[in-house]
Amino acid sequence: MNDFFKHFIHEFQLPLQNPVLIFSLILFIILLSPIILKKLNIPGIIGLIISGVIIGPHGFNVLEKNSAVDLFSTIGLLYIMFIAGLELDINEFRANKNKSFLFGFLTFIIPLGIGFPVCHYLLGYDVNASFLTASMFSTHTLVAYPIVSKLGIAKNQAVAITVGATVLTDTAVLIILAIIMGNHAGTLNSDFWIRLLVSLSIFSVIMFLLVPRIAKWFFRELESERHSHYIFVLAVVFFAAFLAEVAGVEPIIGAFVAGLALNKLIPHSSALMNRIEFMGNSLFIPFFLISVGMIVDVSVITHGPAALIVAGTLIAVALSGKWLAAWFTQLFLKYSKAQRQLIFGLSSSHAAATLAIILVGFRANIIDENILNGTIILILVTCVFSSFATEKASKKILLNKEKNEIDILESSVMNSEQILIPTANVETVDKILDLAILIKDKKSANPVTILTVVPNDETAEKNIILSKNKLEKYIQQASATENKVNTVTTIDHNVSSGISRITREILADYILLGWPHKNGILENLISDKFENILTKINKNIFITHLSKPFVYNKRIVVIIPALAELEIGFNAWLKKLIYLSQELSIPVLIFGSNKTYTSIQQFCTLNKINFIPSFKEFSNWEDFLILSRNIVKTDLLFFVSSRKGTMSYNSFLENIPYKLEKYFDENNKIIIYPEQNNAYQENEYDGIPLAPIAKGIESSIGKGIDLIFKKKKDGDK
Repeated sequence: MNDFFKHFIHEFQLPLQNPVLIFSLILFIILLSPIILKKLNIPGIIGLIISGVIIGPHGFNVLEKNSAVDLFSTIGLLYIMFIAGLELDINEFRANKNKSFLFGFLTFIIPLGIGFPVCHYLLGYDVNASFLTASMFSTHTLVAYPIVSKLGIAKNQAVAITVGATVLTDTAVLIILAIIMGNHAGTLNSDFWIRLLVSLSIFSVIMFLLVPRIAKWFFRELESERHSHYIFVLAVVFFAAFLAEVAGVEPIIGAFVAGLALNKLIPHSSALMNRIEFMGNSLFIPFFLISVGMIVDVSVITHGPAALIVAGTLIAVALSGKWLAAWFTQLFLKYSKAQRQLIFGLSSSHAAATLAIILVGFRANIIDENILNGTIILILVTCVFSSFATEKASKKILLNKEKNEIDILESSVMNSEQILIPTANVETVDKILDLAILIKDKKSANPVTILTVVPNDETAEKNIILSKNKLEKYIQQASATENKVNTVTTIDHNVSSGISRITREILADYILLGWPHKNGILENLISDKFENILTKINKNIFITHLSKPFVYNKRIVVIIPALAELEIGFNAWLKKLIYLSQELSIPVLIFGSNKTYTSIQQFCTLNKINFIPSFKEFSNWEDFLILSRNIVKTDLLFFVSSRKGTMSYNSFLENIPYKLEKYFDENNKIIIYPEQNNAYQENEYDGIPLAPIAKGIESSIGKGIDLIFKKKKDGDK
């Protein structure tokens, strides 16, 4: 028994050595500190940093800095930069790249301009030490980025330009560090510049040309192996960080570039993105924040007034420089006060790059112990200050609904939208469900509904049970993206009546149907019965043909007939198009009339949406195949059709399904029938068979669908 107690006590001797106990302690800190501090209205990030101070070697020495802690800390830092690159709205960044360069320049030059004379003339350091210390003020680590990500404002323009500026400033500062070290060592010559330029060029080619091609092949060929996608992404991140280090810059630059390289291939609402964010926010990033606290040595305040003076000066210069940069950015770009505070909050924290620069300078005897100790205090103060400032500004933006950042796609009008996926073949639902998740309003609490209509015969009960069992896997598929799926199996005499009835029961806004393949959902809905769906249901109907994964698509080509802007559902499908473009991060090319394109521009301007598609005027609808000259296999076709008798209907639309099937068979494609003002009178007579009526009315749409099946049946023979 004594041996047991001795062993038990030995395990708890400080600093802890048992890796299992260390890991469990870290997990309890990650779990409890945000919960406790939340009750005090203190950001959870601060709790993690303070916890690191308490348990670190300079606190109660519960944990010591070792290889395991350093490894997880490095992973967490790289994860922060990777997620920042992955969540960056590429279209928004391209549209505002000049703004990013502006803020990047200001947040680099202003702190540097203030810091150098203060360090050189006020604190009395030499040129190398002053320049190195001043360059440290220009860096910033996105310690508070998880706050904006969690609150859902990561796509705010202020966040986008700050993230872009982070890479610019850190890259510039780390290059300055290499220059100072070369100058200190006496190796600053032409060979140094040639080596740096060549290595960075090779790194860029690998990351922006080679990696996206490999990733696209991997995601396409191993589409069903979804768990391996996460492992592949992690491998790319750390390999990119290694390549950046070899190229002569910090690994954090490589991690961010990896995020940019994979940005277009990982939709923001996908299961893979959810896994990446879950692992980062749950484990790796909190571990990094704890390790930042473990660096802080609060006892430096007892080392005499010199340390306090230097620390106070560094903090004042660091915060004032970043505030001035944010203020000038607000002035030049006409941002709001809350956006200025958000930019300042995100860019005011100093951690990884700052510590790397100072440690390198200290080990090379360029700076002294006072600068090192002052920097450690600076890290603690700025990380705490940054967390408070960022959370406060983020909440202001959310509460005030800033006028220049209101996104119609997040409007409360859509908070109750309902998406219905009717299907007869449950094996084909996965691609349609992926589309529904991508275009679904993120604030809508309603689940996506998958409907199966079972014929009312003697096998109805058995078919209901079979359908429900088969649909279970789609509930799991949606839950991986934190979306809910509701499965409905109903009995009806005909499929169109069943779909129409459930559409009204759940107040569906969007109906997503599969393409009319053999044994598919529309096999029994050819001609009159398919038209019954269009006439019975006045909502937005999407007919989808998604034979390839979305990662295959490089562009969305939208084909819009004249007068489409006059339809009731114009805004509805346009919102979903914008959503899809943002999620896939691919450009949009529109074919249509100038009036339609003007209406799209007016809609985006009115609702402050940054959506700038390419446009080509097209009016020769009788010779529709001319468009094939501008369409390639990697395009996602988005054809806006209309119901017969509506404003934008024209006779050329009657064979569109057949033409798309015949001439663009290898493309992913979606045909849209926009919402109409009122349902047709037939809705009141769902119980009456419509075949006799439809038999006397030749359906133009039905003829197109018929031609598809005629072609397929002839081919089968």
